[in-house]
Amino acid sequence: MRLPEVLKAPARPAGRALLGAAALGALAALGQAPLGFWWATLAALALLTAWVARAPSVARAVWIGWFAGAGMFGTAMYWIVDPFLVDPARDLWMAPFAWLFLSFGMALFWALAAGVGRWLGRGAAGRAIGFALALAGTDLLRTYLFTGLPWALVGHVWVGTWLAQADIFLGPVGLSLMTTLAAALPAALGRVRGTAVSAVGLVAVAGFGAWRVSQPIPPRATPIEVRLIQPNATQSQKWNPKMQYVFWERLLKATAAPVAKGRPPLDLIVWPETSAPFLLNDPGAGLDMIAEAAQGVPVAFGVQRGAGQRYYNSLAVMDHKGDIEAIYDKHHLVPFGEYVPYGDLLAKVGVSAFAAQEGNGYTPGSGPAVLDLGPKIGKVLPLICYEAIFPADLLNAPGRADWILQVTNDAWFGNFAGPYQHLAQTRLRAIEEGLPFLRAANTGVTAVIDPYGRVLKSLPLNTQGMIEASVPGALAPPPYTRWGDWPVLWLILAGLAGVALIGRRGQRAT
Repeated sequence: MRLPEVLKAPARPAGRALLGAAALGALAALGQAPLGFWWATLAALALLTAWVARAPSVARAVWIGWFAGAGMFGTAMYWIVDPFLVDPARDLWMAPFAWLFLSFGMALFWALAAGVGRWLGRGAAGRAIGFALALAGTDLLRTYLFTGLPWALVGHVWVGTWLAQADIFLGPVGLSLMTTLAAALPAALGRVRGTAVSAVGLVAVAGFGAWRVSQPIPPRATPIEVRLIQPNATQSQKWNPKMQYVFWERLLKATAAPVAKGRPPLDLIVWPETSAPFLLNDPGAGLDMIAEAAQGVPVAFGVQRGAGQRYYNSLAVMDHKGDIEAIYDKHHLVPFGEYVPYGDLLAKVGVSAFAAQEGNGYTPGSGPAVLDLGPKIGKVLPLICYEAIFPADLLNAPGRADWILQVTNDAWFGNFAGPYQHLAQTRLRAIEEGLPFLRAANTGVTAVIDPYGRVLKSLPLNTQGMIEASVPGALAPPPYTRWGDWPVLWLILAGLAGVALIGRRGQRAT
């Protein structure tokens, strides 16, 4: 079928049908954080799958999938407009275009899944299973294609439930596959029978998850005591010269504060992403002030640094003597936020990155790293901001860390869905790696997460404060740390091949 045939009536459904598809997509989005209505996602996907399976043509299925995807992404990721509200006089006019572009652009993956499922399958059952496999496959595509954006994956709806523990086997896309297949079975096997089989399967997975989290976490041979600081520097004021001093004083005061009564001495203090208001290579008295406040406790802090004409979004670690002992440069940058593709060329005509404070964008670091901070603090896998949403970045780290540390500035993500969706994804990284995950966020959510993905301590969004906690122990490396996404890729491809083969045999038989 040629593309023009897909775009014009009668291939295109009526407007009322497209609105209905968008509404189903919006319902599916309710399973994402912070609501976590996973049952709404299952119900919406079950209805959508049945609709796609009964579509009279591939073109009609594509349209249904596209508008359903637009409803899902437009609802789940509406926070994309928040960065444009930081300076509304300059940027607000772009917000509707960004929201529409993201919603319908990301929805092309759902359109692809609907088209593939409808084209490969024969009969309602084959098409339903084909759509389920293809939809999970597009979650995998989104994880890697064009530097990747694995946000609002279908499987993310299980974060905070026992079913999330299945993440240790096939990762987040495996959770998506589990979800799409469960939603497809009523259309494939019949409403009653399929619903029963789905329920039994999900309950079995939940039972495994409940058993797993009941197992004790081995204690650390050497406890690690950490203070995580949340200064609550709102993005609209973060770089205001008058407010910079206020936020700087908050950080120094929290750093110098005595340890809470009854708690052991600190081993590390952590500041959020880009919290230091100076360049690391031109700090003035900044480093001395941090060292004085820390009183011999090492400090990890987010800071920008320059090297010639290049600038980096970095995490620096100051040792007990006040010297910089380690630096990690963020390597997975946000397209158009921290860098612009072909930025060196476009900078000549005044096009610069949205969030970068120096130059026309950041330069990526050399790649994932593990920082050895000595026998007391141990080996730390550092992440800056949205690097935490990419499982492969953690899998590609050179060696296994003792724990994971993220510094982030989620003020860009707004005051509701965005920060909590980011937090949910960090909980999956803890499960996949079997490692505790600590995060210091500028405006929240600062949290301590155990290797089962449970939030042990946290600070509310948009509040000033700090957390003192012991780093939880680690578990043995889960299977996903060895396999990565290869098994789920082959499962999806084998399933799609099976659907196509059965469909072809059916056509020959008729």
